[in-house]
Amino acid sequence: MNFDVGLGQYYEAKSPIHTLDPRVKLFFVIVFMVATFVAKNVVAFIPLLVFILLCVIMSRVPARVILKGLKSLTFIILFTAALNVFFSKGETLLFNPIEIIPGFWTLTAYREGLINAGILAGRIIILLVGTTLFFSYTTTPIELTDGIETALAPLKKIKVPVHEFAMMMTIALRFIPTLTEETSKIMNAQKSRGADYSSGGLIKRAKALVPIVIPLFVSSFRRADELATAMECRGYRGGVGRTRMKVLKMKAWDYVFMLLSLCLLAGVILLNIYLNGVVYTL
Repeated sequence: MNFDVGLGQYYEAKSPIHTLDPRVKLFFVIVFMVATFVAKNVVAFIPLLVFILLCVIMSRVPARVILKGLKSLTFIILFTAALNVFFSKGETLLFNPIEIIPGFWTLTAYREGLINAGILAGRIIILLVGTTLFFSYTTTPIELTDGIETALAPLKKIKVPVHEFAMMMTIALRFIPTLTEETSKIMNAQKSRGADYSSGGLIKRAKALVPIVIPLFVSSFRRADELATAMECRGYRGGVGRTRMKVLKMKAWDYVFMLLSLCLLAGVILLNIYLNGVVYTL
């Protein structure tokens, strides 16, 4: 088993999730995002959590791989949750107010803010797991491009460059692990020359990251130029007149999964209606 897979990379396996039509995966992600944002109480998150855990098990993507992808986003999740803890108002104080800047900023935390922070962190994690599972771990870049282009095909009638848009999105997703690996290499090279990223205050650490940005930008532009040259050498001229080796066709399993997605959204909406005010809400 290959566990050396990062965020944005494809994990090869034979599973019902891998065989789904990319258009169905795109449909599910949209429905799943709506359901996640619609959920307004703790109980409404239970079917979302159960559904996505079942999808992870069916996909045969190891939990270790998914957790590795979430690891790089831990700071964003914790920072967002901390903002909700200290800036949400409520009725039950967790501790007495602390004056950080006299007369300007007083730090307070309420029990309701802590609950909201936990729900928000859970919402972000569920969204990240769902989108990365269906858009990267179980879908190749070519399949994703074909799915987006086919789903947005009606927009071609109003002269929207659908193929180019789909290609840009796919390349952007594909380059996430590449840029992550490049950043790691640059940081290791800087550390071997005496750079220190772990000591000092926040401002000092931020300044220490400046030497990483310039070589990362240079490397990104170089890779983009090499990619453009490679595509031109292979005769790529956009989506005009292009044919596909594999034509997308919906199967029975695709329709079943779409129906399950709609049932999930309906279940979350019903739980919001019947349990509103029973449990803590956002």
